[in-house]
Amino acid sequence: MTEPLFEVDLEHPFSLDIGCDPLRWLELPPRWDTEEWPDISVWAGTCAELFWRAYRSDPDDSGIAFLAGRLKHFAEAFAPEPFDTRVLLRMWEPTTMPLQVCTMVRPAEGDCEATLRTLVGADDDPDALEPPVVEPFHTDALGEGLRAFRYLRYDDTPEVIAALRYAWRHEKSGADVLLWTATHDTAQVIRAAQDIEELAHTLSVAVWESDSEGNG
Repeated sequence: MTEPLFEVDLEHPFSLDIGCDPLRWLELPPRWDTEEWPDISVWAGTCAELFWRAYRSDPDDSGIAFLAGRLKHFAEAFAPEPFDTRVLLRMWEPTTMPLQVCTMVRPAEGDCEATLRTLVGADDDPDALEPPVVEPFHTDALGEGLRAFRYLRYDDTPEVIAALRYAWRHEKSGADVLLWTATHDTAQVIRAAQDIEELAHTLSVAVWESDSEGNG
């Protein structure tokens, strides 16, 4: 991660704002942003040490290295490439596995209800073990949306994935917003559900002001 993978291209005039508790959430650095962190290992090590300190614990070097290794693994697996995607980790104790939660904002497309149902996986899915639990979900910033919880079969294996998804259409900016997580550890999703719901309420679409300088 010493060189960007591609040039950042702002394809639409909005982005996603997220408010979260830094003691519970850690945002992964995007792959295209190399200015703040010269190396992903530096980011992981620094965050691991700070998180242990925030937990008022004094680990030995092996404790910091253990958490840094986990953070590096998540960054390598989930750090976003597109500008319109952001990924956060729900952090618990320094020795507990984090949970990745992804967000995305993109230009709105198609019929609102049909698009939101597709985004949350509300309709027929050949990998679903049972019909998803789909509910309306409202936030002040994004308005009416949908929330869906599903159990999915992982490929042709007996492993089961728990998937939680939220989606909204923000009419004012013409954007669709998606928040999701999925993991084999179903108990982890249940444990994080309330925090994810609270995080969903912090999402908002930031509309970029057009630059009028020199346009008369």
